[in-house]
Amino acid sequence: MSTWADLSLALENNTRLIMVEVGARMYQRGLITAYDGNLSARLDAEHLLVTPSGVCKGELDPITLVLTDKLGQPLNPAAPKPSSELALHLEIYRQRPDVKAVVHAHPQNAVALTLAHISLADGILPEVVATLGHIPTTDYGTPSSHASAEVSRRLIRSHDALLLARHGVVAVGKDLWDAYFKLETVEHLSKIVAITYQMVGKVPILPPAEVRHFIDNYWVKKQQADGRAEICYGPGRCQCS
Repeated sequence: MSTWADLSLALENNTRLIMVEVGARMYQRGLITAYDGNLSARLDAEHLLVTPSGVCKGELDPITLVLTDKLGQPLNPAAPKPSSELALHLEIYRQRPDVKAVVHAHPQNAVALTLAHISLADGILPEVVATLGHIPTTDYGTPSSHASAEVSRRLIRSHDALLLARHGVVAVGKDLWDAYFKLETVEHLSKIVAITYQMVGKVPILPPAEVRHFIDNYWVKKQQADGRAEICYGPGRCQCS
């Protein structure tokens, strides 16, 4: 009969393999380069698995992924140093009990939009509104500092993906694959928006009634299923459910 310890170890080992695969996918898709990006997964209420600092996430080794306590302290003193962006991940886990994984990357189109002050917070593509709601941009916070976590704190409560000004994208999910696919979606939308701006100088947004339809019938229901109390229909338009 399997013990709880056996099941926990199996979960950790499986998560290590998935994290390696997701990191490779991020690198292959050009969402990160060199030593950029970081990933984490919440194994249980007390433990996290985190990518190490200063390592290409396209060439991760499952053995060197860092097991930490819920405060981000490595359980093995000889383990590699965890990601310098760990403060951002820890803040997200504090704000979102439903989140089991966080991925952070520097996709080119999304970062470029933040430099051009072009927002994804309004409804643009119906499929994205239905699956991700609105995607706001944070204020600037120095990367690899607590400021990066602070500028994300309020927005991450009601959104599953954020553009970090001059920095990148952070996405969260029920597991690593869920968070990764949200990251993919943000960069896909960013590329469409960038191309549209090049063509016509602006991006038409969905009519408000259409946005409300997809928010109410898809996104709000998902938030409520996750037990979240704050529902956001767009920038500055939040209410308690």
